[in-house]
Amino acid sequence: MNKSILLSIASLSLCLFGCSNAKHRFKVAATPLPHAQMLEFIRPDLKAKGIDMEVIIVEDYNIPNRALAGHEVDANFFQHIPFMEEQIKQFGYKIQNLAKIELEPMGVYSKKIHSLDKLANKAKIAIPNDPTNEARALALLAAQGLIQMKNPRNLQATVIDIAKNPKNLQFLEVDAAMLPRSLDDVDAAVINTNYAIAANLSPLKDALALEGKDSPYANIIAIRIGDEKRPEIEELKAAMTSEKMKEFILKQYQGAVLPAF
Repeated sequence: MNKSILLSIASLSLCLFGCSNAKHRFKVAATPLPHAQMLEFIRPDLKAKGIDMEVIIVEDYNIPNRALAGHEVDANFFQHIPFMEEQIKQFGYKIQNLAKIELEPMGVYSKKIHSLDKLANKAKIAIPNDPTNEARALALLAAQGLIQMKNPRNLQATVIDIAKNPKNLQFLEVDAAMLPRSLDDVDAAVINTNYAIAANLSPLKDALALEGKDSPYANIIAIRIGDEKRPEIEELKAAMTSEKMKEFILKQYQGAVLPAF
């Protein structure tokens, strides 16, 4: 057998083993924690199915959707739906939500009461003073029946958008990072999970109320429109919404991150 035939056979063998993997190799852009960590957790499961996933770490929130729309990556995992919709509106990206994966829940905390139904008339409630988080806080309080908003879908709502306030609650707008310190001076405070954890508050044990799975602020996997039936994408969705992933989230993050599926 001559050398050219041997080379052809060698090339064919490489293609049978290497090209097959290359065909199923795809890239996912993600921020480090918890997103990239969660993707790395399911990488062996995808690998076992012949899918070679590369996780691209990004820090700049403006990069992942641009990379996805530009076919530089096949999916991304870092954002919630309101953020994605704003970027679609601004840049015209042809991308969509594949699945809600996890929520870093905002919660209501208090040092003075153990149940929200114990809030007195004119109780003082501290909430974040930045637009996105203030709207989140008000939505959480509305979900508990404490207030009613003029437009529940307004993701930029402030206290002036409250339609009904049966207990005449008094709202103090505070820098988000300072909310845990405000607990000594108010009846309750609505606090982002990262700041709650830093103040040794446990979302699962200490919060009087938490955002639920239906929160629009759950973080999602985004893909290009039309890619939802790709085998790699279907397997990614299955792995990221599995019972195995749910158990990992609950054990790994101890309530700081919650499954949203």
